[in-house]
Amino acid sequence: MENFIELGYLGLFIASFLAATVVPFSSEVVFSALVFGGLDGWTCVFVATAGNWLGGMSCYYLGKLGKLVWIEKYLRVKKEKLDKWLTKFHRYGDWFAFFSFLPGVGDAIAVASGFFRCNVWIVAGAMLIGKFVRYIVWMYFHGLIF
Repeated sequence: MENFIELGYLGLFIASFLAATVVPFSSEVVFSALVFGGLDGWTCVFVATAGNWLGGMSCYYLGKLGKLVWIEKYLRVKKEKLDKWLTKFHRYGDWFAFFSFLPGVGDAIAVASGFFRCNVWIVAGAMLIGKFVRYIVWMYFHGLIF
């Protein structure tokens, strides 16, 4: 964790990217440490959003490979869970990727978006908005803005 903090914005970008992939990691800790350490809060929001978005999109493209065996083996997402998400994706559409910032299910949403061949542009936009809002809300609730 200290290594990410020592790297400043680059460390935040890497931590945010990793947090959006299947690596169990919390970018919010690095984010908060850097802002409380004196780095610009809004720059941290943009850097963390970019890293988290790119990590989420990498999960999208991993899902788009469409190999159920890989998804089950490497991401530990069961076929039953994918079938359940298929129903939700058909109901709510590609904009469901907005919720890819949620802990626990966010990775599954991003992978499922790719697996079910959702529109990449809508997914990318929805995911970017969701991840941006995530860091703004994080700053707000920790008294870093407003």
